[in-house]
Amino acid sequence: MKNSINIAVVIIIAMSITSCFDSKKPNYRYMPNMYTSLALETDSEHEILPNGQADLLPVEATIPRGWMPYGYENTIEGKASATSDLKNPSKVSEENLTKGKELYRIFCSVCHGDKGDGQGILVKREKFLGIPSFSDKGRNITEGNIYHVMMYGLNSMGSYASQTSEEDRWQIAMHVLDLKSTLNGNPLWSSTQKNSGDTISEQENASNEAH
Repeated sequence: MKNSINIAVVIIIAMSITSCFDSKKPNYRYMPNMYTSLALETDSEHEILPNGQADLLPVEATIPRGWMPYGYENTIEGKASATSDLKNPSKVSEENLTKGKELYRIFCSVCHGDKGDGQGILVKREKFLGIPSFSDKGRNITEGNIYHVMMYGLNSMGSYASQTSEEDRWQIAMHVLDLKSTLNGNPLWSSTQKNSGDTISEQENASNEAH
């Protein structure tokens, strides 16, 4: 009789456990927040939110973490101002030049070519046509001009502001100016910057010693 009762109790317990079991949602979960995200899923719909979507624009006048505001507008006037006034704040160093070359090959060479002659692989395959060389006459390519174009894009070229950081863009600008110098048969832009920096340092040291 006792065995029958024990067996009946076990069966009842087993049935009560399995009757509420959902194979898609375990009954007991250790650290449930690791299973179910508290944040809203991308592109999900929610009636309580504006437009019923989880995708919302940032709050007005806020700046994303790590993003540096850019003071030149996406206009002809803004581009002209950046071309003449905006200067590269990064130091010309082997590290920056090497990184700039690497980033250029990733983002730019497919159209502009490894040499900056406008003969990238997409041009050769006729996916894009009419991409000018960095050495073409009439092109006022400066540090600020390169940075501005990467920020906003130009003609068929889109913006690279979301793919690159501020430092990345300045490093790429260094390499582009070196390519331009090579195409024109001039000394590398980076070498002239280093030399001018050395001259300034020597002048400052001489001035300090005189005082």
